[in-house]
Amino acid sequence: MTTVLRPHAEDQYADELEMLAKTDDRPRPPGWRLSPWAVTTYVLGDGDRITPKYVGPRRIVEVAVATLATDRALLLLGVPGTAKTWLSEHLAAAVSGDSTLLVQGTAGTPEEAVRYGWNYARLLAEGPSRAAMTPSPVMRAMAEGRLARVEELTRMPSDVQDALITVLSEKTLPIPELGEEVQAARGFNVIATANDRDRGVNDLSGALRRRFNTVVLPVPSTPEEEVEIVARRVAQLGRSLDLPEGVAGIEEIRRVVTVFRELRSGVTSDGRTRVKSPSGTMSTAEAISVVTNGVALAAHFGDGVLRPADVAGGILGAVVQDPVPDRVVWQEYLETVIRDREDWRDFYRACRDAAL
Repeated sequence: MTTVLRPHAEDQYADELEMLAKTDDRPRPPGWRLSPWAVTTYVLGDGDRITPKYVGPRRIVEVAVATLATDRALLLLGVPGTAKTWLSEHLAAAVSGDSTLLVQGTAGTPEEAVRYGWNYARLLAEGPSRAAMTPSPVMRAMAEGRLARVEELTRMPSDVQDALITVLSEKTLPIPELGEEVQAARGFNVIATANDRDRGVNDLSGALRRRFNTVVLPVPSTPEEEVEIVARRVAQLGRSLDLPEGVAGIEEIRRVVTVFRELRSGVTSDGRTRVKSPSGTMSTAEAISVVTNGVALAAHFGDGVLRPADVAGGILGAVVQDPVPDRVVWQEYLETVIRDREDWRDFYRACRDAAL
């Protein structure tokens, strides 16, 4: 039996979704598997049997869920690493029971990814027909009354973005080749994500932006919150990769988070020293990647305990995106901030050695 590397949210947390569905006695919008209250509980956890999937302000999740219960689409906006994709997947899993109706936005995304395409062998043999069509995830979501996900909306060409306008405003998808249309079943909506730093790639038109209710996802507000997010995700990833439990020490996670937060904000945690920021985003997602890689190093090539040498190389790779200026930023931060911290001596040596 083949075990998938990353199960979809509705499969990985099927027990929690079933538990909530059985006990959920609140009103459910048409086509929803759970009530808005239960969807929010699934995302944020209940402190007991339901694990939190997103760590952040409750009100943000409530606004996002309430938006999906209206006729307006939801746009999750934020800098890289603020869990936009993660949140959209879990919202789709809780609302529709299916997070796979996904359009991945890139510079090469065609309009067919939003509307529909054709099986050209059948099209040539039989002419235009429903059987010869290849429905897009959006078209399927409309027909089935589910949520469609559009990732990195601002990376898509403007003409492809605007294919969503009729879908979102009229809740219909015309098929002029057949003289027909697909009307959205109740329960249909769209969750899109966009990167704050990519707004200049393909800005949304005013007509399309008005069809969305925008929810901005913030970076973790406190170091403790970010440490909790990193530790939780590293543990989840470790289980999926069959890495030994207990490898990731909270102290090393706290150090990685501190470095990322200071370089991201341009000031040390005590507020006394200004530091230069590198060209990269230094996001929570990258901190998770650094620690996960360190756990793998410690488990396979170390003594099973996460140590500074296991994360030093990953931090260097995350910071130094532009080889010349970022290396200068890192060396300056290393010598003026990390070297002077008494309990960071081993961490300083490991980072200095990695940079040689």
